[in-house]
Amino acid sequence: MTRVLVIHPLNPQQRLVKLAVDCIRAGGVIVYPTDSAYALGCAVGNKAGMERIARIRQIDNKHNFTLMCRDLSEIATYARVDNSCYRLLKAHTPAPYTFILKATSEVPRLLQHPKRKTIGIRVPDHPVVAALLAELDAPMLSSSLLMPGETEPLFDLEEISRRLSHAVDIIIDSGFCGLATTTVVDLEKGVPHILREGKGDPAPFR
Repeated sequence: MTRVLVIHPLNPQQRLVKLAVDCIRAGGVIVYPTDSAYALGCAVGNKAGMERIARIRQIDNKHNFTLMCRDLSEIATYARVDNSCYRLLKAHTPAPYTFILKATSEVPRLLQHPKRKTIGIRVPDHPVVAALLAELDAPMLSSSLLMPGETEPLFDLEEISRRLSHAVDIIIDSGFCGLATTTVVDLEKGVPHILREGKGDPAPFR
C-alpha cells in the first residue's frame, strides 16, 4: 500500500526524508515535489523502477530520463561538460531547467537516449529534493509527473493519491509546488538549443 509522507516544504523533517530514501534504496518509486512540479523518482540503476515510471507515463525507450543532481560536481560525473557549458550551468543552477548533455560511462545504458547517448541533467531548487539527494548521497532518476495525453503535471495531492496509489510506494506531500514542466535546453553540441519552454526563463539560451 502506498504511504503518504507529509514533509514540510521549507524545513523537511529528517526522519521522514530518511524513510523516503530507504524506500528508494530498497527499489521503490516515489512521487516528490520539485521547484517546477511533482515528479516521479527512483534510484539510478533501478531497472524495475525505471520500467514502472515508464508504464505510468506511457513513454518509450526514446524518452530522455533525467538525473536529479545535487550540484555541478555531481553533474560532471555523469555528463560531459566543456568550459562554455560549465559556465552556463553554473549561472543557471539550481533552477527549473533540464539540460541535455552527452552521457559519460558512469550513466547506465538504459538511461541514455539510445541513438544520441545523451542524458537529461537537472539541479533543482527545492529544500525537499535537496534533503532527499543529500540523504541518498547520489543522483536520483526522475521524470515529470505528466500523465499520458495531459499537458500539465499532476499537482493536486488527492488526485495524485487517487490515480497513483496502486503504482508508487511513497507519495511525498509538501503542498502545492507548481504545475509547470522544466525548460529543456539541449547542450549536446555546446550551443544552447531550447527543446521545450517551461518554468525556467528561456531568454538566456536564445
